[in-house]
Amino acid sequence: MICANLARPAHRNGAWRQIGRTLAAVAAVAVLAGCEEKNAFVAPPPPKVDVATPVQRAVTRYVEATGNTAPIKSVDLVARVQGFLQSIDYTDGTFVKQGTQLFTIEPETYKLKLDQAQAAEAGAQASLKQAETDFKRQVDLVQRQAVSQATLDTSTANRDNAQATLQQAQANTRIAEVNYGYTKVVAPFDGIVSAHMVSIGELVGVSSPTQLATIVAMDPIWVNFTVNEQDVLRIRAEAQRRGLTAADLKQFPIEIGLQTETGYPHEGKLDYVAPTLNQSTGTLAVRGLVPNDTRVLLPGYFVRVRVPFTQEKDALLVPDTALGSDQGGRYLLVVNGDNTVEQRKVQIGPVDNGLRVIEGGLKPDDRVVTAGLLRVIPGQKVDPQVTKIGQPQASAK
Repeated sequence: MICANLARPAHRNGAWRQIGRTLAAVAAVAVLAGCEEKNAFVAPPPPKVDVATPVQRAVTRYVEATGNTAPIKSVDLVARVQGFLQSIDYTDGTFVKQGTQLFTIEPETYKLKLDQAQAAEAGAQASLKQAETDFKRQVDLVQRQAVSQATLDTSTANRDNAQATLQQAQANTRIAEVNYGYTKVVAPFDGIVSAHMVSIGELVGVSSPTQLATIVAMDPIWVNFTVNEQDVLRIRAEAQRRGLTAADLKQFPIEIGLQTETGYPHEGKLDYVAPTLNQSTGTLAVRGLVPNDTRVLLPGYFVRVRVPFTQEKDALLVPDTALGSDQGGRYLLVVNGDNTVEQRKVQIGPVDNGLRVIEGGLKPDDRVVTAGLLRVIPGQKVDPQVTKIGQPQASAK
């Protein structure tokens, strides 16, 4: 009886131990399950990027080039007669009107020569008058047979000699007048006169014409530049499409900008187009004529030039900052209908009022990534934030 009673509590203790082990296992499973839920990977939300459809508007196409300004008139003022320089009648570097006296070269000698020539001309006129009177008298006497024909012939010769002498005297007077006029050097046109190159009292025009100064016309001013062959072909094709003649092309407006200026504030017209291309450079020489009444443009300036030749009604434009580049060329990041980023190869055109013209590879309804480009890659899902492309300030180039 005693042994039976001892075995029963031992059995009960083993059962409790089994139950404890089971509960511990269940608790461990529960703990592990809880750990697995806490360490589970949760994908981050798609990055937010700004997208916008391209701006669509009319865009003027330009041929852009660089050129140099040049005066339409530039003349060296020279002494055409010999003599001592008597006076300098202008201030160096000033603007003068046409006909303004600039230099005086010892006029007294040439004035005396003019007076001498005029006196000789007056004597020749008197001799001719006497010879004509004698000729008429001899003609009348011959008709009345009062004198011989030989006397009339002599009178005729005297008259003809008197006429020739008068003509020579008149020519000498004209030469003297011209030489006397050369003693006063005047401005041949409106312009700015350079610093004088001779001094008062200096002998000029001794063996050859002596340069005294230079006068340069400033208004209007020429702008010389060249156009490459590809642009020439484009312009000719556009002119043919619009039915324009060579004379019409010369009326095309041109726009000029200095290196320190924003945009192209100076306007003019085409003035000359070379008939042939330069084979060594593959360019065509072109010249524009620009008003310059304020004389802002000086001859020799390096300028930016653009010539509008056509207009596109519905061009697509995006900010320059939205463009990327790689070995394949320029591209845009575009968000498709599934909000997935695509890399779109595009052909770019010029900058128009701060936005870049896209000539190919883009559609009007494409959503272009305009901000957050560094946070996305092609093939990635994004959270597009629709914005509107603003209007940047016009580019100076």
